Amino acid sequence: MSRPQQITVLGATGSIGLSTLDVIARHPERYQVFALSGFTRLSELFALCLRHVPQFAVVPEVAAARGLQDDLRAAGLPTRVLVGEEGLCQVASAPEVDAVMAAIVGAAGLRPTLAAVEAGKKILLANKEALVMSGALFMQAVRKSGSVLLPIDSEHNAIFQCMPADFARGLSSVGVRRILLTASGGPFRQTPMSELANVSPEQACAHPNWSMGRKISVDSASMMNKGLELIEACWLFDAKPSQVEVVIHPQSVIHSLVDYVDGSVLAQLGNPDMRTPIANALAWPERIDS
Repeated sequence: MSRPQQITVLGATGSIGLSTLDVIARHPERYQVFALSGFTRLSELFALCLRHVPQFAVVPEVAAARGLQDDLRAAGLPTRVLVGEEGLCQVASAPEVDAVMAAIVGAAGLRPTLAAVEAGKKILLANKEALVMSGALFMQAVRKSGSVLLPIDSEHNAIFQCMPADFARGLSSVGVRRILLTASGGPFRQTPMSELANVSPEQACAHPNWSMGRKISVDSASMMNKGLELIEACWLFDAKPSQVEVVIHPQSVIHSLVDYVDGSVLAQLGNPDMRTPIANALAWPERIDS
């Protein structure tokens, strides 16, 4: 039997990271945690290290690293603690690593994700900001290294599942007319514009369908997230903005659709649970239980 795939989870204490670790734990014969990173939730990161026993953990500051290293040593764990962006890049590009879950929120995720790309890793991309910020450079690095790039956003993973395998030849070449990117509309879909000035952060984070981190929840409430996802879709699938249409679908059952020139429309459907796209990308091109 071949060895389990070694997985680095960047952003392990966030909602995507925790869902990833849940899927990994269901398949110990297939996957093993190589490294975990956390930002401010260091007690949660310590608990994850106790459960998954990674070779490395990465935190942002030296003082935090010393404290975590002491705690891990006292618990009898062999996990080594690394610091900062340099540590993130090290665990993303290490020769032993097979795949990297890129789930650090915002600009902080760009450099370690690029390091993983340049090392030719399989990238499970949940950090859409990397493509929004530097799509041309990012996709050029993917092509140059031969890295496999698999989208984790539920909409982009749905599009990926509905595309022909050779979509990189160009959408028109494979008969794709347009991409239909779904949006739930968020918690304020039916709120009058005149009332939006008075909504609270708690209301903005109370998404009707998805359980997500606070930043993406607020971005979803304002629909800003869908603008970022449109940009992400254009880079991932080499599409023009005119080839991507956003459709409001409050039930979040259809995660996105691909419209073909012959009149066929392929859709991917599922429960609003991020473990589905994570399992799809982890096992691709196979399928596993999520």
